[in-house]
Amino acid sequence: MSEECQEPGPEGSQGRSPGSGGHSEASGSGKCPPPTTPTTWSLPRWRAYVAAAVLCYTNLLNYMNWFVIAGVLLDVQKFFQISDSSAGLLQTVFTGCLLLSAPVFGYLGDRHSRKITLSLGILLWSGAGLSSSFISPRYSWLFFLSRGVVGTGTASYSTIAPTILGDLFMGDQRTRVLAIFYIFIPVGSGLGYVLGSAVKALTGNWHWALRIMPCLEAVALILLITLVPDPPRGAAEKQRKVVMGGLRSSWCEDVRYLGRNWSFVWSTLGVTAMAFVTGALGFWAPKFLFEARVVHGLQLPCFEQPCDSKDSLIFGTVTVVTGIIGVVLGAEASRRYKKVNPRAEPLICASSLLAAAPCLYLALILAPITLPASYVFLALGELLLSCNWAVVADILLSVVAPRCRGTAEALQITVGHILGDAGSPYLIGLVSSALRARHPDSYLQRFLSLQQSFLCCTLIIALGGGCFLLAALHLERDQAQAQQPGTGTTDSKDVDSRDMERQSLLSHTEATRQDS
Repeated sequence: MSEECQEPGPEGSQGRSPGSGGHSEASGSGKCPPPTTPTTWSLPRWRAYVAAAVLCYTNLLNYMNWFVIAGVLLDVQKFFQISDSSAGLLQTVFTGCLLLSAPVFGYLGDRHSRKITLSLGILLWSGAGLSSSFISPRYSWLFFLSRGVVGTGTASYSTIAPTILGDLFMGDQRTRVLAIFYIFIPVGSGLGYVLGSAVKALTGNWHWALRIMPCLEAVALILLITLVPDPPRGAAEKQRKVVMGGLRSSWCEDVRYLGRNWSFVWSTLGVTAMAFVTGALGFWAPKFLFEARVVHGLQLPCFEQPCDSKDSLIFGTVTVVTGIIGVVLGAEASRRYKKVNPRAEPLICASSLLAAAPCLYLALILAPITLPASYVFLALGELLLSCNWAVVADILLSVVAPRCRGTAEALQITVGHILGDAGSPYLIGLVSSALRARHPDSYLQRFLSLQQSFLCCTLIIALGGGCFLLAALHLERDQAQAQQPGTGTTDSKDVDSRDMERQSLLSHTEATRQDS
């Protein structure tokens, strides 16, 4: 055996014969590949919390970018002379490019430096956002293209950042950190409306909203490079030994594994329903509220720029407040309830969506009758939707093996956007334009057309609740599978058999030495 290469056992380098000086005898002959050695990876707790704070700040900017255009949508329509259906297509281009690039970033995030990938994504979306503020009204197609590039950049962050947090924290700590991280989805969305409206009110020019964002993103990039580590995949799991440079499954094998993970499949469809409704609301709700106030005689119609920004400010504020309360309530309810019911997370998601459906229906129906009641039910609907953001992320991290969480995040984002908010703003705008074309044009008809096109959202969100109920049926089995060694890696059975052969070989070698 002295001439042959001995693979290290579970104890790593301790399995080598003494007197080797840390070098293999066959290293000179090239017979031995570099050993794969389990290495203990650790990080001071304060460093982990600092990294989480930086990732939360960047997530805030990420979602502000999603909805800063919605905050000045009426001005964008006037500037580029585009209809409702074309305005809806603007958000569809953004999310369409995001969903097409998410699998690419998921693949890179599972196999290469996540920190470098995130940095490149931030540079891409901030550069495209800044350049889009200088586009002439004659080149509206170029503005659409720039929003697509922004969507491509943001895909890197939405895909990879949660997996870093999943590798820094475990258990209740992970639930709390994810809750804070996902608070910035509604907070960032709401501040996107507020920033667009406030900057336009101060400067009289909506373009400046797109010019302020890159300054904030430059700070985020510097903090990311200097303060955020890139932990090994699965570093925070119960077994603290992390194999550096171990076997890596192919992307197709990861996808097959996820396709058989029914908790992941059904929760992804539930997230898709949430994305459909939040995408439609996020894009069209400010205009819907504006036209409702016109119908009630509380607001004059908008004929030229700048249009009244009060509705964007109101909706943005409602989104921020309900988002913070909803994410905290959902995460805390999940943390407490799963102590008595292991299926708590999907059941909480299902309950909140099934309760949100009638709230959104009443908000739409009551808008032409009593505007304050419409605001109340809209806020309740947003509150219930926000309860799920941290919980669905915790579901994914608990049912998917660490080595393919980036791919799982990417697939969930891709499916959620391609069937959800990539098409919902355009679909709502298209239906609204079609309904308006069948009647004489008036502000009342514009409002009623948008109201009727919104009603499909109530059915979609109820179907999402049903998907989470189905996810609850498979949750415990998939969580147990995700915790098994070798799950999601290249041919798990082959890995197990190799481990058994290695153990047998080492045992035989040790017995031979003792006999001699």
